[in-house]
Amino acid sequence: MGVRDFSDDLRALRRRLTEAAGYLDLDGSRQRLAQLEVDVAKPDLWEDTDAGQRVTREYGHVKADVDEMAGLDGRLSDAETLYELAVEEDDASPEAELSSAVDALGRELDRLELRSLFSGEHDARDAVCEIHAGEGGTDAQDWAEMLLRMYQRWAERRGFDLEMEEVTLGQEAGILSATFIIKGRYAYGLLSAERGVHRLYRISPFDSQARRQTSYAALEVTPFLEDASAEVDVDEKDLRIDTYRSSGAGGQHVNVTDSAVRITHLPSGIVVSVQNERSQYQNKVKAMQILAAKLAERQREERRAELQALSGPQGQVSRGGTFIRAYVLAPYQKVKDERTAHETGNVEAVLDGDLDPFMEAWLRWRRTTQGAPA
Repeated sequence: MGVRDFSDDLRALRRRLTEAAGYLDLDGSRQRLAQLEVDVAKPDLWEDTDAGQRVTREYGHVKADVDEMAGLDGRLSDAETLYELAVEEDDASPEAELSSAVDALGRELDRLELRSLFSGEHDARDAVCEIHAGEGGTDAQDWAEMLLRMYQRWAERRGFDLEMEEVTLGQEAGILSATFIIKGRYAYGLLSAERGVHRLYRISPFDSQARRQTSYAALEVTPFLEDASAEVDVDEKDLRIDTYRSSGAGGQHVNVTDSAVRITHLPSGIVVSVQNERSQYQNKVKAMQILAAKLAERQREERRAELQALSGPQGQVSRGGTFIRAYVLAPYQKVKDERTAHETGNVEAVLDGDLDPFMEAWLRWRRTTQGAPA
């Protein structure tokens, strides 16, 4: 008895790989890689450290994309050749190897196809994140800290770096707020799925009568722009800059420092605090970067609102007053996203950072209901 028929599987994989080369613009990436190879070889590359970092970072990303596609093409070609030989020789011995190769290539193409959902201008960037405790008193502040831990674990799972910039402790437990930057490719595109109000329903550990408590905390997400000068012009006269001692969260979250900086943008009311850099100057620089990113995002939000006003309702979930996801710990266990209806009963895994299925469901929902973000 000969080898099992893999012809349909291999044709489907080849078609998907060809489609991936199209939506990932492989030809454009090859052209860009050729230019970047010239740039990284220039002897004066590091005369401007920031420019050198941008060029080498982009070179690494583009080269990884091109190499990944070449690797997948090579592995698929090997599988196609192995199958042809097995058919010619009526040999069933490579069947297990072929089955494993088909399954592995399918999984990797699933991951590649997810990348096609990153259609926003800034989806590939790092993300500035802010968590704020909402209604629910001490329970809400504890819930805010649980969310912070959830995103820390998620970043670890993905191999992303997380820089904690500021934490304000709660009165009795938990935190009132936290500001952090998650650095990794597509961090902003992924974390956009998490922007909004998160609701927790549980038996309160702070209630002596063990009553159920509903708590709220919100996550704000902004693309981090190392240089936002092309998008916004921040006038120093519009700023109030205060220095203070950190709230002292200690080693769990941030370093204690005497040089924390708070910048208030007076026209918009946006406040940014940074307390985890090594000096007051570094805190100010980072706070200015975050402020510029938030002002640029505000401008984009205003443009999106204008477009939505012209085109009519888009069925978008409101960020004000409407929670995006419910986490239920009692009387049963479930996490459900109110936008996509994606849910799971494994609450512990979600709180331990298993967020990718929710993010992928949201990215697909965004494409089908709203199209590409402005």
